[in-house]
Amino acid sequence: MERNNLYPIFLKTAQLEVLIVGGGYVAEEKLHFLTKSSPDAKVTIVTPMIRKNTIDLAKKFGAKIILKKYRRKYLKGKHIVVATTDSPYINEKVYKDCRKQNKLVNVADNPPLCDFYMGGIVTKGNVKVAISTNGKSPTTAKRLRQFFEEVIPEDIHKMVQNLNDYRKTIKGDFEEKVDKMNEITKELVKSA
Repeated sequence: MERNNLYPIFLKTAQLEVLIVGGGYVAEEKLHFLTKSSPDAKVTIVTPMIRKNTIDLAKKFGAKIILKKYRRKYLKGKHIVVATTDSPYINEKVYKDCRKQNKLVNVADNPPLCDFYMGGIVTKGNVKVAISTNGKSPTTAKRLRQFFEEVIPEDIHKMVQNLNDYRKTIKGDFEEKVDKMNEITKELVKSA
C-alpha cells in the first residue's frame, strides 16, 4: 500500500524569503494561498508579464514585483521558490538552479520537480490543519479542507488559549506537565 512520507512543517514565512517565478493564473493562485495562510510572508515575484489581479494581490500583501525574465541571480537570498510559468523549459531551469543552491522548490503541477507541495490549509485562530494528498489529488485536499472548515468550531482558539493559560499554572517537571495536559485533552477526543 502506498504511503504519504512527506514531513509536514509550519514555516514562519515572515522570516523567510519566498520567490514566485511567473505572473499568470497559477502564480496568482499560489500567492493567494500563501498570503491567505501567511499574510506577513515576504514574497518576490519575477516575471516579464503579470496579470492585473496578481498585481493587485501582490500590492495588498506587500509582495515585490520584478518585471523581468527569470535569471538565476533572483534566487540570491531566497529560501523557498515556486515556479509557475507556462514554459516547461523555464520551470525545469528554476528547479535545477534551486537544486544547485539547496533551495526548496515547487514546480506547479510537476510533482517530480517539487521538494514540497502546497496543500489544503484550514486556519481557525491559532489552530492550523494542513492537508496533503502527496501531490496525487489537489481536489481531494480541497474537499478535505472544506470538510474541516465546517467541523472545527470557530471558537476553538478560545479553548487553545485556555489550555495554554492552564498549562502555565501546572507545577512539576516537564514529564508531569505533559501527563497532566494529556489527561485533560484526552477528553476532547472522547467527546468529538
